[in-house]
Amino acid sequence: MLFTPSGRLHHPTRRAVLCLLAVVPVLATGASADDGFQPVTLKSHVADVQPMTGIVLWTTNEAVETAPIQLEYSYFTYASVVAADGSFDWKPLEDVLDAVAKRKHQLVLRWHDTYVGMPTGVPAHIKRMPGYRETKGRSEKKATDFPDWSHAGWRQFVLDFFSEFAKRYDNDPRIAFVQVGFGLWSEYHIYDGPMRLGQTFPSLEYQAEFARHLAKTFVQTPWMISVDAAGEQAPYAASPELLELRFGVFDDSFNHAKHAKENLPNWNTFRRDRWKTAPTGGEFSFFAKVDQTKALAPKGPHGIPFEKHAADFHISFMIGDAQPEHQKPARIREAGMACGYRFRVTKFEASADAARVEIENRGIAPIYYDAFPAIGDVRAKESLKGLLPGERRTFAIAAGGASPTLTIECDRLVKGQRIGFDADLMR
Repeated sequence: MLFTPSGRLHHPTRRAVLCLLAVVPVLATGASADDGFQPVTLKSHVADVQPMTGIVLWTTNEAVETAPIQLEYSYFTYASVVAADGSFDWKPLEDVLDAVAKRKHQLVLRWHDTYVGMPTGVPAHIKRMPGYRETKGRSEKKATDFPDWSHAGWRQFVLDFFSEFAKRYDNDPRIAFVQVGFGLWSEYHIYDGPMRLGQTFPSLEYQAEFARHLAKTFVQTPWMISVDAAGEQAPYAASPELLELRFGVFDDSFNHAKHAKENLPNWNTFRRDRWKTAPTGGEFSFFAKVDQTKALAPKGPHGIPFEKHAADFHISFMIGDAQPEHQKPARIREAGMACGYRFRVTKFEASADAARVEIENRGIAPIYYDAFPAIGDVRAKESLKGLLPGERRTFAIAAGGASPTLTIECDRLVKGQRIGFDADLMR
């Protein structure tokens, strides 16, 4: 199911800034228009994986230093950022975020409370509360602890935790996406072990309250839940109201042999157009060895090339921690560039003091943060956020001149990242 390498933390300096891709065009000569705009020659090519997309490696993978990636992945327990007295201590998370940002990457972060063979991620001060009683059981033949979801103090803590977390990190460019959930690995199931709603797993009512709370709490950062939450142990399938919430979904066994039979119905429950407003992602399966060794092979492990599978589900990112062992960097880059958005400038015109640019998304998903076409330090008022594959949008920029430089600016990037675009425009 999930690969769990040993932990390793880093602690460099945090710097979060916007990034620009500078492409110096040449003003086309001989063109004229009644409104003073003239076409601009523009040449550019996207040669790298774009921010917030692509194949993802764990932060503990040595290959993160050199692999052609933009995203890294890490689990965190609630207990890891809570001191003994119940106060928050964000340093362990800060250390990881700083290390990821120093590598010019961003983090996909998953909070969890139940993990095979481990104590729960419940903070110590909650465990000391009167009436709190955890369940000890076995999962995958390992002794595993399960939280006490009957305890009101624990339930309230989880809601309060995400309020505090969002207050501090909702606008932090070091974080790309947040994954949440319950049960084993926060994947909305206890397929092996004591599964009891309201005790070892939260009640349907609390799960609904949790989803509504996150929808109000996260304003900027997309949050995601497992497609396994489509089952009867969760409230989503039976609630049109919850399905309308703007959350993304992830699939932790994306490419296994029975995906169409076992996983696809869950995707359908969550509505197949969800990707238009919230990210979709996942992890290559560990059900069979071939799921990893041939994940990026020409025909995939089971006859479907990754690029086709990703396009069918409009994938922005896919965790593939073992891929550096099985594929060369060029193939990992190629697969990563097939994920998410990819912009192409289809028209660029400028006058003395203004410009207009037409941009098409030729990727398989939109960008989920604001990104603005710009000339110098002047941005268009309209954003590229939500531009769907195959769609074009025209942007007006209140800056021009004889040789305008077009860039795409995004405040949700870390230092060293840039959003690129393709262009092959002549006058």
